[in-house]
Amino acid sequence: MSQDPAFREFFKLQEGFEWNVALRLIGTLDRLMAKGSDGQNDLLILSALDLIQGLLLLHPPSKSLFAREQNMNLLLDLLEPFNCPAIQSATLLTLVVALLDTPVNTRTFEALDGLLTVTSLFKSRSTTREVKLKLVEFLYCYLMPETPSIPRAGQRDSVPAMLQRSPSKLVGAFAGDTRRKKVSGGAVMTLTTEEKQELLSRHLSSVEDLVKDLRNCAPFGGVVC
Repeated sequence: MSQDPAFREFFKLQEGFEWNVALRLIGTLDRLMAKGSDGQNDLLILSALDLIQGLLLLHPPSKSLFAREQNMNLLLDLLEPFNCPAIQSATLLTLVVALLDTPVNTRTFEALDGLLTVTSLFKSRSTTREVKLKLVEFLYCYLMPETPSIPRAGQRDSVPAMLQRSPSKLVGAFAGDTRRKKVSGGAVMTLTTEEKQELLSRHLSSVEDLVKDLRNCAPFGGVVC
């Protein structure tokens, strides 16, 4: 797809505020949530979540929008018990896409008590079986080891030609209010599976079993060894 001129132009347009579709969809999602819950509105929220997932996959730099606490809070609000199971499941999938290979977003998620939100939903008796399965899948993804979001200069030969550019303008604009931890040199701190296991164990007692399953079953291509 990276060789498709139309896609390359689309990707280029997403780099700025004027044409970034994910930014517009997040604003749409915010307005839909303010309208309250009814069948038609729920369908529109589901559509917005599906589109956001696809756009984050097509244009990974747009993930930086969820480094902003306001935007991450939208997703956490959609996990509240009063939302329908379909919205909760779609939100968990959107969270997986937003956090994958983006440690700064994961640090924002943690800073906003995202782990408390997802574990409370998991432990609630009113949570449906389908949503609990999605929650387990999300926790598997959360526990996977992290890699830095942006390749170092020495690694750029392995990056597709269309991505050999300076980081998206969206990154600098939307990461400023994030309470994130950094290591020397300004890089966002990444956590190991063991470190995230310790964080998660503050809210959930069966984390060791999840990690054991993650190692033994080798889901997601055996990323966790």
